[in-house]
Amino acid sequence: MLAAAALFAFCSFARASGEWLPVRETSLELQAGSPLDFSSLLPNTMIDDDHRLVPGRDGRLGFAISPEKPVRMLCASLAWSPASGGFPDHSTADRYARQLAMHGYNIARLHFVDASLMFGRDKDFDYDPETLDRLHYLLAALKRNGIYWIVDGLTSSRGAYGGFDDRWDVGGNLKLALHLDDEAFGHWKRMQETILGRVNPYTGVAPTRDDALALVILANENGLEFDSVVHDRPGKPPYDPLLAKPFNDWLAKRYGSTEALAKVWPDLRGGENFETGTIELPSDRYADSPRLRDLQAFFVETERATAARMSEVLRGLGYRGLISTYNNWPTIQTALSRRDLEAVTMNTYHDWVSGYAPGSTTVQTSSIADGVNYIRMIAAARWLGRPFVVSEYDHLFWNRYRYEAGLAMPAYAALQGWDVLCRHAHGPIVLSYGEPFLHKRAMLPYAIALDPIARAGETLAALVFRRGDVATSDVTIPFSMRGELDLSDDMQAREQNNLTDLALIGRIGLRDANRLGQTLAVTQPRHQSSQEILGRLREDGELSATNRTSIDAGIYHSSTREILLNRFAGQLRVSTTATEAAAFSSLREPIELGVLRVEQADGNGLVVLSALDAEASLARSRRLLLIFATDAQNTDMTFRDREEKVIEDFGRLPVRIREGYVDLSLARRAAAWSVSPVGLDGSVHSPIATGTGAVSFRLSNAAPSGPTTYFLLELR
Repeated sequence: MLAAAALFAFCSFARASGEWLPVRETSLELQAGSPLDFSSLLPNTMIDDDHRLVPGRDGRLGFAISPEKPVRMLCASLAWSPASGGFPDHSTADRYARQLAMHGYNIARLHFVDASLMFGRDKDFDYDPETLDRLHYLLAALKRNGIYWIVDGLTSSRGAYGGFDDRWDVGGNLKLALHLDDEAFGHWKRMQETILGRVNPYTGVAPTRDDALALVILANENGLEFDSVVHDRPGKPPYDPLLAKPFNDWLAKRYGSTEALAKVWPDLRGGENFETGTIELPSDRYADSPRLRDLQAFFVETERATAARMSEVLRGLGYRGLISTYNNWPTIQTALSRRDLEAVTMNTYHDWVSGYAPGSTTVQTSSIADGVNYIRMIAAARWLGRPFVVSEYDHLFWNRYRYEAGLAMPAYAALQGWDVLCRHAHGPIVLSYGEPFLHKRAMLPYAIALDPIARAGETLAALVFRRGDVATSDVTIPFSMRGELDLSDDMQAREQNNLTDLALIGRIGLRDANRLGQTLAVTQPRHQSSQEILGRLREDGELSATNRTSIDAGIYHSSTREILLNRFAGQLRVSTTATEAAAFSSLREPIELGVLRVEQADGNGLVVLSALDAEASLARSRRLLLIFATDAQNTDMTFRDREEKVIEDFGRLPVRIREGYVDLSLARRAAAWSVSPVGLDGSVHSPIATGTGAVSFRLSNAAPSGPTTYFLLELR
């Protein structure tokens, strides 16, 4: 009851808002030396054979010359389409790649490349020559700026087939068929040969032989169960008939006779038998049954074999980098399919939005309130001892709590020791507002570049995650996996929430049962609770006596003592040597972070203080970046309901930032200090607060130069 009352208070606080202030900037290109220019703070390396990305100590990414030193990669998601402007021309590509490096990105994921190359093409493999040239030039520009590449071997279900105009939709069954049909597999193979295996005239080598290509995702979101869910329609069987014969053949090999199968499947119907190949696929994916369990086992075997076969194609093209696939759907079945992969990749979202059409919905919930479940669920999908890549994530626009993602995901990714962090986008930055493309006319879900709140989060991610401000936990809690024995009759079974919350304390991930030894682990079957594991960690001294974790109270304190999440208070705090931050949907009393004290605020938001000097110390640095993020909407954005859950019209530019203030003080004194607004383009404006001695001020985002999320605090 108390928790419910508290949550009501948080929601009321969260919706408190004053005016919505239109953004004044048009150009968003950073100038060298700006407080937002991280190219000196986080310099990118030259990409060569010595600096290929390889699995190093404990499976974490490192450079070939020093694999024992983990390297964190902040990823720019380049999921362009004609609606968002497509691949840039040469001069724009040079500017764009340089800006990415200045923003702190050191790797990029190219997504829907196949769809862009085949847009408007009628013949198979008839790639648009201008798009291909722009792709090649962009790859070279990224490499010159020290930005590695992640590429999907297949994103669009239409592949390189000509004559389709729905390449960014879910039409086509190539992702399913390439598992089962040699012709479909051959189509995928030819795509690799003609896209990744083609010599890039601007680098002189094919991408498969280029040290910049760090990871190939064989096909995006291509699991057999997920693909079936995507194509599910009312009145249509849940599973494609293309699966029927291979499934019958697999069952016949496993059981040998229909009689043997009948002993395991109580729902086997008359007329179903191996002899005529009439064993039916499940009629309901949500009705647990031995039939569904065997279908899962068939999926695991088929997916592992297909991934191995696809990998051989890339190796035959001279590719030496990492390979992954099945990068979503955190079920037990898909975890087993990922068991042999060289790297694990996962996509995850909070408050998923179905599309851009009027009537699309969001639930307007905080990720902190559910213990950042979207992060925990992929933590439990990781296989320990190999690289882990978040290939897509977002806390989606227009959720009013999305400021949480800029702190939550990079902080917990760092705690877990993950390697790559990609926030999904049609490009994470734009060079200016007002580009003449359909998806650049207003902020949209899955498109963060125009959103000052998401951009503030990416700025923070460069510091918290890539710079290494948050440490990786020394506590590792393996989740035991035996293999097919772990499958149940439930196709959707996944790791339990009351176990994945251990990811808020230390590192978690999957490990083969025969490799556990005497390590404290979550065993199979899953009869333990996080309370029990937590007790063991305390008994063994792996958690300090000052660790504040209380699961019943909704409080989770990381083993590093740098991250504190309070579900019921709606707060996430990070306190490190270089950065202190708080995301809050309630602020009933001041938040003490160490150097920074948040006295009060007029609404929910994110507040950050981060050192910009080379020594990266809040206690000593003279130049400090302040981030204050509230919410942002488009001009004339309208909803069908008061709660702003159902969109009617996304509106238009300019973007408007919700006005807000926060009262701050520092546990430091200075002969003189000043706070200056920093525009969204990185320009430093005249100070809005100055003083001597104690550092204490009200920070308002309604700066005279225009609303912003950034400020520069200078101490002299």
